[in-house]
Amino acid sequence: MRWLARTYLRLRGWQIVGEPPAPMRYVAIGAPHTSNWDFVTFLAVVSRLGLPAKYLGKDTLFRWPFGGLMRRLGGIPVRRDRGEQTVAGVVEELAGVDRMALVIAPEGTRRAAPFWRSGFYRIAEAARLPIVLGFVDYSRKVAGVGPTLYPTGDVGADMAKIRAFYADKVGRVPEGQGPVRLREEVDADPDQAAERGRD
Repeated sequence: MRWLARTYLRLRGWQIVGEPPAPMRYVAIGAPHTSNWDFVTFLAVVSRLGLPAKYLGKDTLFRWPFGGLMRRLGGIPVRRDRGEQTVAGVVEELAGVDRMALVIAPEGTRRAAPFWRSGFYRIAEAARLPIVLGFVDYSRKVAGVGPTLYPTGDVGADMAKIRAFYADKVGRVPEGQGPVRLREEVDADPDQAAERGRD
């Protein structure tokens, strides 16, 4: 799989930067996510770094005829309407895995959205896994991994670090990028919540 990842990245002209993270189990953010090709690139980068990649996908993608292939490629089917049940189910599934990178694109859509989905943070927190900041930057044709962040429970402070890292990363479709923030941050800030209520 690693040779396939290397071949794909070379043919697509990507330069890979960053060192493999020390932890053998982690949640890897894939951002920005504005194109179908982004996730393929995220998975190839993680594979090239030497860890088996897993990813979350809508349960409808795991039906016949492609369901078996999706699972063999590391897919974990989830229902987005299940919330906490999804987090608990993913944490349980990862409990017996010694080496893996769970790749999550928190934007959740290729169109600009007002918030990132918080599943990556809640899974990392519940499973006691670090978060590795993976990225693609089409402005430089560079992809790779940045710092490793351990969730502190202070969502605002942790997201401030994540925002700073992704501030200069440009997606394939820049207008498809939304702000790097979680709904929980706004809900926790009375001023922002009031402002959102007036929109």
